[in-house]
Amino acid sequence: MSKVTDLVKRLLVGRALRSTQLQHQLLPKRVALPVFAGDALSSVAYAPQEILVILSIGGVGLYGYGPWAAAGVVLVMLTVVASYRQNVHAYPSGGGDYEVATTNLGANAGLTVASALMVDYVLTVAVSVANGADYVGATIPFVAEHKALVSIAIVILLTIMNLRGIRESGVAFAIPTYAFMVAVLGMVAWGLFRLFVLSDQLHAPTADYQIVAEQADLAGFAMAFLVLRAFSSGAAALTGVEAISNGVPAFRKPKSKNAATTLLMMGVIAVTMFSGIIFLGLRSGVRLSDPATAATHVLIDGHPAGPDYYQQPIIAQVASAVFGDGSFMFVVIAAVTALILFLAANTAFNGFPVLGSILAQDRYLPRQLHTRGDRLAFSNGIIILAAGACLLIWAFNADVSKLLNLYIVGVFVAFTLSQIGMVRHWTRHLKTETDPLARFQMMRSRLINGFGGFMTGIVLVVVLLTKFTHGAFIVCIAMPVLFLMMKGIRHHYDRVAEELAAPEEGEIDESMLPARNHAIVLVSKIHKPTLRALAYARATRPSNLEAVTVAVDSEEAARLREEWDSRGIAVPLKILDSPYREITGPILEYVKSLRRRSPRDVVTVYIPEYVMGRWWEHLLHNQSALRLKGRLLFKPGVMVTSVPWQLASSDRLKGRREPMGPGAVRRSYGTGRDEHMKTRGGS
Repeated sequence: MSKVTDLVKRLLVGRALRSTQLQHQLLPKRVALPVFAGDALSSVAYAPQEILVILSIGGVGLYGYGPWAAAGVVLVMLTVVASYRQNVHAYPSGGGDYEVATTNLGANAGLTVASALMVDYVLTVAVSVANGADYVGATIPFVAEHKALVSIAIVILLTIMNLRGIRESGVAFAIPTYAFMVAVLGMVAWGLFRLFVLSDQLHAPTADYQIVAEQADLAGFAMAFLVLRAFSSGAAALTGVEAISNGVPAFRKPKSKNAATTLLMMGVIAVTMFSGIIFLGLRSGVRLSDPATAATHVLIDGHPAGPDYYQQPIIAQVASAVFGDGSFMFVVIAAVTALILFLAANTAFNGFPVLGSILAQDRYLPRQLHTRGDRLAFSNGIIILAAGACLLIWAFNADVSKLLNLYIVGVFVAFTLSQIGMVRHWTRHLKTETDPLARFQMMRSRLINGFGGFMTGIVLVVVLLTKFTHGAFIVCIAMPVLFLMMKGIRHHYDRVAEELAAPEEGEIDESMLPARNHAIVLVSKIHKPTLRALAYARATRPSNLEAVTVAVDSEEAARLREEWDSRGIAVPLKILDSPYREITGPILEYVKSLRRRSPRDVVTVYIPEYVMGRWWEHLLHNQSALRLKGRLLFKPGVMVTSVPWQLASSDRLKGRREPMGPGAVRRSYGTGRDEHMKTRGGS
């Protein structure tokens, strides 16, 4: 069974890598761009569309505000990119927003950022995969009918790819990501060429449709609120920017410089695609409505579109206007867009595990999240992320419109606190810096981060005001729950560390120096395991040694006593009475009586155990030993020692390489804090 499991694991994940091969898993910029920028680049598939969908609530006439809302998104995006370039230089260890907030604003601010990012990473996977399923479902009916199931299957596939290691997943995802960038930028360039050089007229498939306003004659505050809501929906284009600051350790040296360059490349490409799509969409007459009401609010030749109406996404409509409906390039655009939406989730698969690893090292999450798996990826974090995303997809039935309302709240919380933290970082360093050139650079960086914090703070307020009642309240509940959970985990680790702390050098803890060792060998019958346990116990030279058996059956106990005496075994045998035929209770009571009689004595219980090689054999043996060990471990002053006896079936496992799960065996002791500090200090 274990051989089969190990074989399947190797086929899916690949052979295990040595720790010394970690350097070969680091990413050059050309691979890091698709690995970390997939989320930000893919958002151009839905962020421009969301602006027009929200504005259509007030009618097509409000599309005139589309460029202004888009300009606001572009301004914030450029500001955030410039701000995060300062972050990666100042904090290259991979802690990203969490480390910036913790260092400069305190542990509570850092945990707030961490909880926000963790929620947003899970939502990134759910939204991206569900949106990609929408594109595929438009042409494949089976996908449309089973969208949640297909989305979960895609998440599982992405999980397997990422478990194979960051470099392998990056190489696998690089081609589709670059194909998407080339296709969309080529579409924008050709569309602009047709408009301004060839003077052609672009005509979207929905250009002649009409949109019935849900709220007509908007004015004053209501109109401003709607435009702000459109801006906040378009701000989804900013998600994923922070992933590079969290993933700096994954870059090749010089890490900070390569990360900053990749961040700039991502920002320029994303802004170009976002601006080009919304510009061409408006020039070609794209008409978009809320998918939930499109059947009645979209009019074709003056009549409602009807329940069978399928609203093409904005990229598909622009591709149709630029290249022609059904053309080869139209098909290519649709295909690579669907693919990039699936792969956008990969950004979260790289950001979440790294953040989880750092939180685990700071004792806010279970230590297992810090351990690298067979392929030097943070396997436990990858699996937890996938499980959370699958749960969301199932709970919301892969409905993108519902999931989007939960989106981007967390990331703007992280943006804002991070930038405020960076302002305090530069202010602190300016107090001690005397070099004029260095002071000028710090003041420039502080200005950039200050403006970034101001802009993202405004967006956060707008997002909360416009999305709270539409589902964002769920995130506002989930974040405090995660925050309190991490505080509870840290409290537990601190309490355990305090209990286990060694005494000061030179001090002797009297409780750790037992007066005597009273050894007990448990006996059920006289056979080889019992004789080995007796011999081993005698070899340890305890102060007192006795064999103990429980008289479940008085006749069997009598026969055991008779055989014991006839063999002349030099260890006294004590028989415990058990009127209710229980084994564990009498032994526990006897051990407690020994402890009461001499509290400073240590009682060592030796338990003979069989070692078997087949899984079903474990069901037939050792159950009473397991129960007894479980109870004895809670008794202070009692040591439990298993004395194994290998049965013939265990020979089949000799020489087999142990399967190494994430965190199993690799390090079964200590917190790994020193190792973590080396990693962070040398990144």
